[in-house]
Amino acid sequence: MTAMGDSRGFYEFFAGGGMARLGLGAGWTCLLANDNDAKKAAAYLDNFGGAHFDGRDVYDLTAADLPGRADMAWASFPCQDLSLAGSRAGLGARGANAPSRSGAFYGFWRLMEALDDEGRAPSLIVLENVTGLLTSRGGADFAALCGLLAGRNYRFGALEIDAARFVPQSRPRLFIVAQKADRPLDPALVADADRLSIPSPFHTPAVRRAAEALPDDVKANWVWWRLPEPADRTLTLAGVLEKRPADHLWFSPEETQALLDKMAPLHMQRVWALQDQGGTHVGAVYRRMRSVRGKKVQRAEARFDGLAGCLRTPGGGSSRQFLILAEPDRVRVRKLGAREAARLMGLPDSYRLPQGETAALHLVGDGVAAPCVAWLARHLLDRLVAGGAGRAAA
Repeated sequence: MTAMGDSRGFYEFFAGGGMARLGLGAGWTCLLANDNDAKKAAAYLDNFGGAHFDGRDVYDLTAADLPGRADMAWASFPCQDLSLAGSRAGLGARGANAPSRSGAFYGFWRLMEALDDEGRAPSLIVLENVTGLLTSRGGADFAALCGLLAGRNYRFGALEIDAARFVPQSRPRLFIVAQKADRPLDPALVADADRLSIPSPFHTPAVRRAAEALPDDVKANWVWWRLPEPADRTLTLAGVLEKRPADHLWFSPEETQALLDKMAPLHMQRVWALQDQGGTHVGAVYRRMRSVRGKKVQRAEARFDGLAGCLRTPGGGSSRQFLILAEPDRVRVRKLGAREAARLMGLPDSYRLPQGETAALHLVGDGVAAPCVAWLARHLLDRLVAGGAGRAAA
């Protein structure tokens, strides 16, 4: 355990811009942060300094590089091979000469095994990724992760948390929380398995199916973590937007019409109906490839439910998200600004973004929503580290 007073120590792997660190808050002290992406590392250093940052590839680290004995190791490992938008090659995906993408998980896990062999394994491990991890390679990747945790004497469970519970962005993510099985466990932190037929926002059908499919020897270490449901979110997409967005973000009339022309009739009718209502209605638009009468066609699809779609890294024609404003006498379209995207991830305006808009959008689109981490820490992680003593803050 770290000798930091009431502070809890943690390692943050695949740290990106430090969004997990922001979510954990002042009650946690970062002992080591690691990410080998130079642009993300620059953002991390700009916001938190470099005293505990290591920019090497995770495979180049050894247990000797990890100071002390952390209470927790956090790993938001790369998702490209697990995401529904990616190749889904699985955790074994590797580059020609080195581990790459989601295969980097095993570089992290090698360190956890080394720490365990030295008797200083973290009492908690948190793995965060896309929900596609549950079904990647027919569930084999999820089972492999759980098997590794069980093999090192961790009890574990998974929670699916959508950032839309806290911020106006639809962003479901999977959080696997593992605790050393020899640590005290407060029964109040564990849900009653007999009541799991009652709908839960975190124990989704996908999580339940994945847990049920685990081998019996691995399933013996499964825990249904109890996490309270947050209050209804009041912030909407319109509430995070800049009052005076930069001129370069706006589409020209010709660009706007070209996007509207890509809308299916149902989506265009929705826009017209909102125009008839009066006022300004803010929505989010993605361009997607759809099959229309046997042909692949690019469509523009809008939502006006107060939420943005899931932020992505700006790497392709379908990945950039736009804003659409339906007004009685016109329809306007513009790009989502980097600061607006940061707010959709729960980042404060004091958080320093990279100077380039593309770099800033890449940083936030590849991160974890800080309010999800904060909720998880407040109601589960803090209490697990404390051995179940005390109560979560009101």
